[in-house]
Amino acid sequence: MNNIDWIGFIGVFQILLAYILNVIGKIKSTDLTFISLNLIGASMACFASILMEYIPFIILEGVWTIVSLISLINYKTKH
Repeated sequence: MNNIDWIGFIGVFQILLAYILNVIGKIKSTDLTFISLNLIGASMACFASILMEYIPFIILEGVWTIVSLISLINYKTKH
């Protein structure tokens, strides 16, 4: 695996970790941990997709990053 693969792998791992922890009831989708894992993970996966020049995943992970950023802003304004 090269550096781009590792960036993407770590990013996707964080997204999946957030999802799994949410599904098993360890964290809520409104928790800062969930939001942060998604934001950082999606950003890393998007960056890896940009480096690979793979447009479909740039769009997917870019939107995921933006939605996670909006969630973080909403979280910060409520707390």
